Amino acid sequence: MTEKKSEPNRLAESTSPYLQQHAGNPVDWYPWGEEALARAKELDRPIFLSVGYSSCHWCHVMERESFEDEGVAKVMNDNFINIKVDREERPDIDALYMNAVQMLSGQGGWPMSVFLTPDLRPFWGGTYFPPKGHYNSAGEVVRPGFVDILISLSRAYKESPEKIENAASQVVEGLCRKETPSGGELASEEVLKLAGEDAGRRFDPAYGGFGPAPKFPRSTELSMLLRVYAMGGDREVLDMCERTLEAMAHGGMYDQVGGGFHRYSTDAKWLVPHFEKMLYDNSLLVRTYLEAFQVTGRELYRRIASEILDYVLQEMTSPEGGFYSATDADSEGREGVFFVWRPEEVEEILGVEDAPLFCQYFNITTEGNFEDSTSIAHITADLAEVAASLGIELEAARAKIEEGRKKLYEARAKRPAPFRDDKVLTSWNGMMISAFARGFQVLGEPRYLQAAERAATLILEQMQEGGRLLRVRKDGQSRILGFLDDNAFFIEALLDLYESCFEVHYLDEACRLADAVLADFSDEEESGLYFTSVEHELIITRRKDPFDGAIPSPLGVMALNLLRLERLTDTPSWRRRAERILGEVSPLLPRVPMGFGSSLLALDFLLHPPVELALVGDLSGTESAEFLAVIHSGFLPARVITASANPPSEELSARVPLLGGKGHAGEGSRLYICRDGSCREPVDDPQELAAQLPFVSSPGG
Repeated sequence: MTEKKSEPNRLAESTSPYLQQHAGNPVDWYPWGEEALARAKELDRPIFLSVGYSSCHWCHVMERESFEDEGVAKVMNDNFINIKVDREERPDIDALYMNAVQMLSGQGGWPMSVFLTPDLRPFWGGTYFPPKGHYNSAGEVVRPGFVDILISLSRAYKESPEKIENAASQVVEGLCRKETPSGGELASEEVLKLAGEDAGRRFDPAYGGFGPAPKFPRSTELSMLLRVYAMGGDREVLDMCERTLEAMAHGGMYDQVGGGFHRYSTDAKWLVPHFEKMLYDNSLLVRTYLEAFQVTGRELYRRIASEILDYVLQEMTSPEGGFYSATDADSEGREGVFFVWRPEEVEEILGVEDAPLFCQYFNITTEGNFEDSTSIAHITADLAEVAASLGIELEAARAKIEEGRKKLYEARAKRPAPFRDDKVLTSWNGMMISAFARGFQVLGEPRYLQAAERAATLILEQMQEGGRLLRVRKDGQSRILGFLDDNAFFIEALLDLYESCFEVHYLDEACRLADAVLADFSDEEESGLYFTSVEHELIITRRKDPFDGAIPSPLGVMALNLLRLERLTDTPSWRRRAERILGEVSPLLPRVPMGFGSSLLALDFLLHPPVELALVGDLSGTESAEFLAVIHSGFLPARVITASANPPSEELSARVPLLGGKGHAGEGSRLYICRDGSCREPVDDPQELAAQLPFVSSPGG
């Protein structure tokens, strides 16, 4: 390999951390934009489009092997217009061409490597390619090398244009056919039961999780299964959830020292993770662990949710209050080295007396379980058993473990840290705002509400233009018009904030943005929603994707937002739009129900009329806090909450009709419990509410 070119290319002017990582490559990279597209047409050259993200391990590998090599770069520069895209900034480009790559190669992933005609039609693609090909003993190609691919495709583009045209036309036809789901009748409750059966077929009874390795968290699916359990009381469904949540929490995928989850487990046992940490994974897992805590009361789930939130406050929060996107898998040129331990390191930090307990409990051994005889901390035995084997009292052992974690965390902080992607994304911040808001509701920690409000204020004040959300903030600059996921997840965050602190301006902003979404993202029939708005650049086709991926489908999230807004504001048109959105995807739900968790969450809310709770009284008083604590102690998957001083003003009652007529003559707080237009006798005592919760929680209650 030749030396990396030192002179920066065009990517040096980008604010994307991922693009900046490639600014020193000898490749003549362009960012996505008019300059690159015009140049491709002017020279009649194919486009090589490389899509990835800053914490992607194999993106780094391909950069080191190919993009930093002068020889490879010369082939790229002489034959292609080379465009680099940050998938987190441009999910529209990423999703469109990922669909194309999956059609062309049968698989997808990052880095994504796709070849386009100058008018942006894909004709060939794949993911990671080594610089040189792999051959068998007969000299046949087992896996083509990147240079071979470049030369072959460049020759084909020049010498066989009809083949390129035919391939591009077929892919575009497939993309346009694939992008729009078919409409139909609204699915019934039966599809929720099918989801439980689908999960049961794929469940791993030995280690938890669904399907073989690699194993992903699948938070939305777990939340959906908790609703299936609440609906019918199927203990097997709850057992699948608990087995999975416990295995993830005790495994190496969870950072046992610093808190927070890594991206996924490479093995079936949840031991060896892919070490990057993503904001969206952790936001979704907070919610799922909080819900599991509400269902079961298990301390493990409460602790994990709290530790994730504290990790985000400690390491992933900007001075402005926004939440950073990710941390890398690699440091010091190797994956995972920041997170692993040797027994002698633990002994040096904790001392000879305390190290054995920590090493035995977290399986830190001389042999190790990772590269270079290092150990990924994970838990396989009960602390009481480990403490007893060492002759230590259980409470003393707990204290030593917690103190040891803090000391190892402080020592680890002195190591060269993985790269942190410090851009703020509206969509992922929306998910984390919801996590903090719900963390405040369930755990009662004011710092969680404060963090949620600071991030929401940043977006409302610094990440809008002309009343429309922007997607990215980096280095004090906000840019890129927001996509459907930005709007859907931030509206959800505003609703969660409203139901946490009852500041009506959050509800007002949610209503305003919901109107903007329906105006800008609706299809021609005003049923479904496109991922891009009428103001976005049109690339081949406007996409609708109801499937959940690493994050929930914004279609399902937006449907649930509209249903919640309808209940809070008594605006029937929002319910009708939600029904049409869900009706459009309903024909797909029975095929792979576990692939549509976000839509099923909305369907559950629609089919089981939500509990409507209105609290009136001194909202800063102890009694109101006790009412709210009782409400949030139970699992109410379908509910809306509002609150007001006593009596609610006429202006507030007009904006939140659920509060209308809810004033009372007493001095204390009073809770009104309604469902589907019918209200029960109001409750004046939080303990009385606790006695009624089982009835209130049932779908028919």
